[in-house]
Formats: sequence, structure tokens, C-alpha cells
Amino acid sequence: PFVTSPYLQGALVMLETTTGEVVAMVGGRDYWESKFNRAVQARRQPGSAFKTFVYAAALEAGYTPATLIEHLDEPIETFEGAWTPEDGHSDASAMTMRAALKISSNRAAVRMLEMIGAPAAVSYAGRLGLAGLPPVPSLALGSGEGTLFDMTSAYGAFAAEGQWHRPSLIRRVEDVSGTVLFTAEDTAAPAVTPETAFLMTSMLQDVLDGGTAWKARQLGFRLPAAGKTGTTNDYRDAWFVGY
Repeated sequence: PFVTSPYLQGALVMLETTTGEVVAMVGGRDYWESKFNRAVQARRQPGSAFKTFVYAAALEAGYTPATLIEHLDEPIETFEGAWTPEDGHSDASAMTMRAALKISSNRAAVRMLEMIGAPAAVSYAGRLGLAGLPPVPSLALGSGEGTLFDMTSAYGAFAAEGQWHRPSLIRRVEDVSGTVLFTAEDTAAPAVTPETAFLMTSMLQDVLDGGTAWKARQLGFRLPAAGKTGTTNDYRDAWFVGY
């Protein structure tokens, strides 16, 4: 059964990917009803929106969008026994990395995480500003937690040729006479190679053009774009992060 609520909440973060400057932020429906800022304070499971970082780590390890991910019908060995992720997207026993991200295959993401090793995915996610994630198989399905603020910043690196820019809310502070008291500096660090950023963008474009985010195109959005959807158990959380 779906989780229903008479009053759904949401959040939005928009930032300039080449500088990290926050352009817009919405923390909820009505500040006077709830002062909890869901954009920066709510740590939620990103669901399938995290799969992007698994495949980015795979690209960095030498895999390509055409890499065939096989044995999808075989269980994954975990500390708690054999586990086969639920997957309502496809029952194929093999598919390419590009196809797996496009349709958001759970089994393919977990298998790829096993191929590259969970520590590698955790390491690259850390470079993108997502810290403290558990190196477990379910990480591929977004079982770790993060904020919308951090997820938006992390995706920004793929739009900025692999450079992660630390998000900045304040550009400059001046006193009443106009003297500048503080100026924010753009803190950037290489997170992935430009080649990985380019390939991830190409794969994430497929998500909009014919994958799980196809509804955006059906509703008339025609601009070039890339991004990823994500949902958690019983549709408690729904994500879209893109550029």
C-alpha cells in the first residue's frame, strides 16, 4: 500500500553548477506552519537517485556505458545471507550499464556495486560531498541518507565537467557604509574525470528521453537535460535531481 497524506511536503534546491552558488531554496510548503527546512535539515534515503554514483565509480574504474552487467537473476551474498533485490523494471538476466540506469534496474545496480566494491562507491560519493554512507549492498538502492542540498550539489559535479563546488549561500557581506566584510570563495575540487562527467551526462539524458523520467518530456519539457528519479519504500519519498 502507498503511504498517503492529506498534506504532502516538498523541498527544492537550485544552484549554479560552475560556482556552487545557491540560486533558490524552498524548505517546505509554508514557513509559518513548519520552520523545519527540508532542503538542508531532512536526511532522507535517496532511493534510486543514488545509483548515479555507483555507475560513476564504475566509469572511473574503467567500465563503460556499454559494459554488460550479467548474472542479474542470481542472488547477492550478504552477511545476512543470499539476497535478490526486488526489481519491477526488468526480468532480464543481463543488460548494459546504460540500459540499467535508464530503466533504474535494482538488480543491475546492486550487481555493479558488487563488481566495483562498495568502498569505491562510498569513496566517490564522499568526493561529491556525500559523507558517512554505509558500504553495504543496499547502498546501491539508496539505503544511505543525505539531504536534498547535498544531493543537488553532488549532481552538479557532472554538469561542471567533474568539478565539485562547495555550495555557498552567501556571496558577500557589507556593512552600512559599503565596506566589504566577507566575500565567499569558490571552493572547487576534482571529483571525477571530465570523461566520466560527460558519459554520466549522456546516460542521464536517456533517463529523461525514454527512461524513468519520461513524464517530463510527455508534459512538454523539451530542453536538453539530464537527471535521475528516486523513490523509497512505499513511495514515502520521491526525488528528481538533474541539470
